[in-house]
Amino acid sequence: MIQLDEAKRALNAAKEPIADLRNALRIDDLERQIQELEAKTLIPDFWSQPDSGKILQSIKDKKATVEEYGGLCTKLEDTLLLCDMGIEENDESVVDEVLKDVKEISDTADRMRLETLLTGEYDRNNAILSFHPGAGGTEAQDWAQMLYRMYTRWGESHGYNVKLLDWLDGDEAGLKSATVMVEGLNAYGFLKSENGVHRLVRISPFDASGRRHTSFASVEVMPEFTDLNDDIEIRDEDIEVTAHRSSGAGGQHINKTDSAIRILHKPTGIVVGCQTQRSQLQNRDFAMKMLKSKLMEIKQRENLQKIDDIKGVKTDIEWGAQIRSYVFMPYTLAKDTRTGFENTDINSVMNGNIDGFINAYLKMNSSKAE
Repeated sequence: MIQLDEAKRALNAAKEPIADLRNALRIDDLERQIQELEAKTLIPDFWSQPDSGKILQSIKDKKATVEEYGGLCTKLEDTLLLCDMGIEENDESVVDEVLKDVKEISDTADRMRLETLLTGEYDRNNAILSFHPGAGGTEAQDWAQMLYRMYTRWGESHGYNVKLLDWLDGDEAGLKSATVMVEGLNAYGFLKSENGVHRLVRISPFDASGRRHTSFASVEVMPEFTDLNDDIEIRDEDIEVTAHRSSGAGGQHINKTDSAIRILHKPTGIVVGCQTQRSQLQNRDFAMKMLKSKLMEIKQRENLQKIDDIKGVKTDIEWGAQIRSYVFMPYTLAKDTRTGFENTDINSVMNGNIDGFINAYLKMNSSKAE
């Protein structure tokens, strides 16, 4: 049976790369670290220690990697056995299952191999994404909402929890600003590649003359900092807090009350908002947490000594700052200006199929570091 013979060759060819993954993922080190951390949880005063939650999360994350790798190895052996059985018994009924498992093994191995490239200090953290349209009114605001939808689709298709934190409706369509939290292991590690200006070229549905328009929108990506340092102190006189009535994407996930909060950090011009918590106080606390995370990310990126050293952080949402172009007319193409990776299936890309762009960026950064 040709299909099973080919599947067996593919499975045997995958054995060595998957075995090599054990060292790349540092499975032996992770198992030792899990034992050491679990021993700490047995100390009588463990739960009163300030870092107890961080230790438990570390155990959970390390176990997830070890268990996924173990599951991959088991899946490989089980599929080989099923494949051999199908060949020996000339059983065509197992072909579909074997082919499905071969693809699953290949996809899982590829993803885990990419995870070995996530070596940044905060790569394992949740990610906070903020969307802002550039100049161009409704067309740019609609483009910002299209990007919001694209990343939401990507997150959901990868098993992440995508939580809407803040939303400001556009004038006629789209959005003026929006912020989401992508919760799950390695969310920031994968999405950090998406930080920057995104360019759209299409026939605008808002132009009665049917002319081609170029629009820009920015995507800001930062990690959620779960253990903000004490030096992230924000003076009351440096912020301006305003309350407003909540709005939302299609009216979803948002309580339409006056509890929404927007905070302006005067020294930098950074604006953050939150409207999804149960009360105005909770929205304010979460918005302050986002502001501190933004300041921390900028402080570390620019190697500054203290928060007071951070000045204005405005990035022009225009041509020269773009990281990727999405062309709908006169041809269809999404192309990354940094890596050169491209995909002509623009509808698939807008539905969240952006793994190729993310993977190309991670590989490019990895080769630069070597």
